[in-house]
Amino acid sequence: MEATIYNSLTGKEAGTITLPAGVFGARWNADLVHRAVTSLQSSRRRGTAHAKTRGEVSGGGRKPWRQKGTGRARHGSIRSPLWVGGGVTHGPRNDKVFERKVNKKERAAALRAVLSRKFKEGEVLFVDAITMPRAKTSDARKTLLRLGSIPGFSALAVRRKNAFILALPSRDEAVMRSFRNFSNALVEEVRNVNLLELLSHKFLLLANPLEAVALLEKRVS
Repeated sequence: MEATIYNSLTGKEAGTITLPAGVFGARWNADLVHRAVTSLQSSRRRGTAHAKTRGEVSGGGRKPWRQKGTGRARHGSIRSPLWVGGGVTHGPRNDKVFERKVNKKERAAALRAVLSRKFKEGEVLFVDAITMPRAKTSDARKTLLRLGSIPGFSALAVRRKNAFILALPSRDEAVMRSFRNFSNALVEEVRNVNLLELLSHKFLLLANPLEAVALLEKRVS
């Protein structure tokens, strides 16, 4: 498997790269990807809704009226769920754990499937290097316009939402600060890119592809 590497300064071809089939040649597995995605979403979920039980609401220190002789139904406490202002039965609790476990091999297989799908659909762009001598949004915009001139990637510069992920082999403050003003972009280190980000953004830009692909291969092995 081979792919073209493009130059970020000219938008022209700068060479080719041989891709490992174990990273970009995997079969699509919708069930596995769905399971991995719901696991990530569930792990990020934090329970904020919280209903008090009868042991947590105020009041009810004594029996509201005597057991017999009043003609009314017997009650032991106004904190009962039957009373207005009483506790809630089976209500939401903020101590609930929403996590769903997916083992390491399944997560790796799901990542391989998504990377392979994006590559097959022409949504992965290999860029020789993206460097910024200084953190400046205007320089990042020029880079995007040049890369947007590549056939099939014109949406990089014009798509308003979730246009691309720029994956860097290592942290580069100047590049990250240059692109952070773009609401349609996300800049991440390769080691931190996850399924949710890949599926929610149209394109994946891999800078320094030899190093980036090696890191991806290590992640999905």
